[in-house]
Amino acid sequence: MTQARPKIIDVAAGVFAKDNQVLVARRAKGQHLAGKWEFPGGKIEHGETPEECLCREFKEEFDVTITVGEYVAESIHKYPDKNIRLLAYYVTLISGNFTLKVHDAIKWVEIKHLLQINLAEADIPIAAVLEQQENQPVQP
Repeated sequence: MTQARPKIIDVAAGVFAKDNQVLVARRAKGQHLAGKWEFPGGKIEHGETPEECLCREFKEEFDVTITVGEYVAESIHKYPDKNIRLLAYYVTLISGNFTLKVHDAIKWVEIKHLLQINLAEADIPIAAVLEQQENQPVQP
């Protein structure tokens, strides 16, 4: 008898970058992956685009309004209980002050230090792409 494979859950993540730093949020106690830092976002609902998802999630989780910009990268990670496809996009704050509803902390981290914090496993490849982009020489 074969075991059913866990389905892939599509998740959108927002990369809020400013002055060579990005905003990360720590998952609160009682949440899946509690204590891990992540790029904020959430599950993409049926019929929703990643961009729509990010606007909704930032409003629900932080009470802020954002715009979604350029695509950053994709990460697929197999957790023991689920498979995640994480689609990351740059986001920009339009209005509001961050209010924590699902996370217990947010902080700015220099891009070069992202891989040194306790990131959720699915977010690590995104952090690696950001670090690689930061280290690329500027073309004349």
